[in-house]
Amino acid sequence: MSDSPDSARAQERLKLAAIAAALGLDSSAHQIEVALDFLDLLQRWNATYNLTAVRERESMLTQHLADCLSVVPPLARHAPSGRLLDVGSGGGLPGAVIATMLPTWEVTCVDAVSKKAAFVRQAAAALRLPNLRALHARVETLRGPAFDVVTSRAFASLADFVRGSAHLLATGGVWMAMKGHPPAGEIAALPPDVEMFHVERLDVPGLQAHRCLVWMRPRGVGATACVP
Repeated sequence: MSDSPDSARAQERLKLAAIAAALGLDSSAHQIEVALDFLDLLQRWNATYNLTAVRERESMLTQHLADCLSVVPPLARHAPSGRLLDVGSGGGLPGAVIATMLPTWEVTCVDAVSKKAAFVRQAAAALRLPNLRALHARVETLRGPAFDVVTSRAFASLADFVRGSAHLLATGGVWMAMKGHPPAGEIAALPPDVEMFHVERLDVPGLQAHRCLVWMRPRGVGATACVP
């Protein structure tokens, strides 16, 4: 006999809480519930709007939620608060997850596809995340206040990522790119005015794949906060 919806939800709570704990996250029961509510929304919208190619719920929990949770501790170590831009955010990954787990960060998700930006706006309202907003735009044309951290997940090559978003980086700001294997070729192809200063391995519980963060900054600018 299959599990009841309540039992399945309880199992998901336990699984996600265990993943968060394994990553060193001091997450509350409310934050775990909000993350699962976000997964509900993503799964529901995905049936119509094709936000992600991953459709099986358990795979979404591991490949999306757990993967994005893994960047939260490194970001929190970098700075306790700030303004973060998630470029090519798609269905709010990792931006919505970061906003859920780090309420002191102001998170803006930008995507060139209107339905994806609309989904993030709906998620921010439904999940009551006042620190999460979404913009429908190409990052190259975006204008506005600068960001302390600019991040992306499977968006573009490192060179294209930093070139397209350099005008949005605050003085002393950094880029934080989510990648699979450490991309030596992409690092070597960075513009001469950008330097990679740290590649951080990510161990994602339940995900049998290589993950890392590539930290970058304008060349000649020292880090303003600690990145291990």
